Amino acid sequence: MNPLRHVFSAAAVATLATALVPAHAQGVIKIGEVNSYKAQPAFLEPYKKGMELAVEEINAKGGVNGRKVELITRDDNANPGDAVRVAEELVAREKIDVLTGTFLSNTGLAVADFAKQKKIFFLAGEPLTDKMTWQGGNEYTFRLRPGTYMQAAMLVPEAAKLKKKRWAVVYPNYEYGQSAVAAFKTLLKAAQPDVEFVAEQAPPLGKVDAGAVVQALADAKPDAVFNVLFGADLSKFVREGNTRGLFKDRTVVSVLTGEPEYLDPLKDETPNGWIVTGYPWYGIQTPEHKAFFLAYHGKYKDYPRLGSVVGYSMIKSVAAGIEKAKSTETPKLVAAFKGLQVDTPFGKISYRAEDHQSTMGAFVGKTKNENGKGVMVDYTYFDGAKFQPSAADVKKSRAAD
Repeated sequence: MNPLRHVFSAAAVATLATALVPAHAQGVIKIGEVNSYKAQPAFLEPYKKGMELAVEEINAKGGVNGRKVELITRDDNANPGDAVRVAEELVAREKIDVLTGTFLSNTGLAVADFAKQKKIFFLAGEPLTDKMTWQGGNEYTFRLRPGTYMQAAMLVPEAAKLKKKRWAVVYPNYEYGQSAVAAFKTLLKAAQPDVEFVAEQAPPLGKVDAGAVVQALADAKPDAVFNVLFGADLSKFVREGNTRGLFKDRTVVSVLTGEPEYLDPLKDETPNGWIVTGYPWYGIQTPEHKAFFLAYHGKYKDYPRLGSVVGYSMIKSVAAGIEKAKSTETPKLVAAFKGLQVDTPFGKISYRAEDHQSTMGAFVGKTKNENGKGVMVDYTYFDGAKFQPSAADVKKSRAAD
């Protein structure tokens, strides 16, 4: 009897067994993520926790298509050049399967362009400029959060109801701020043709001279103010505005200010009655949100911020896309994401085929100073699907780019 026959048989069986295991079931799914952790910790620390909770839940259920998920993050120093450099590192050195993340609109656009050049799937979680999915949108880039057009479209009906003629605007002078103001002006003029914009202040991001900005706005004597500042810039603006009486008998409409990341630090300086988009986590009673809140609080002994919802929903979206595609190959993932439905703490969302924008919405309400703490009151969830431009408008904006 030939002993080599048994060796050959064992080797053949091993080879056959390996061949029967689908290639995609081998190894982990690597999600590469790029963000401005050091520059924007208020939003991005909770965001990272949200991502980690989603990874933990996915892996506890056996992963995606039989593969566990691994999250690999890099800091982009809030710099578009660094964002591209670390994205390149994730692709070349870490051999990631999908690219995600970014916070600032300028870094987001840089990574979207990188994804286009390298033909790799990119899900932008947070950058809000409309150029992510409309003018400048590309085949490989999808976006989770409602962009500046959608958020402005949610706020403009409330702004128009005020019947204020003279408006002032203040915004951080980079892509997101410019995009938000452009959308608000266009939509408000369409709703109220007699509106005038009498003052505009555009300080550099993170470097607001709040006293000078507030004084310039007050000198213009506007009837109402549209504010796009956030983070430390917002806190300084509110403090000076309160001190100098800018907000007295004057309505303010403000993007993002109702988010706990930016509202909580205002504490007893919180102005009353601002019309804002935000996240009143303490009052959302839907089953999806309750389940998310309990899981998040159970893991971190803390309440979620909007960043927590974004990070969690972004990773859940990636997992749902890979499961539908049955692959991490970019062309299959791009195809799977068109029309993809995902369960999130805000309910079911989908990614539109025509522009890769998700239908995630936002809460719109008013700020209230409640015993020295800022909260949102009189809020309603606005479904993002109802505040998106038409497919024809999207096509036109992409063609014009």
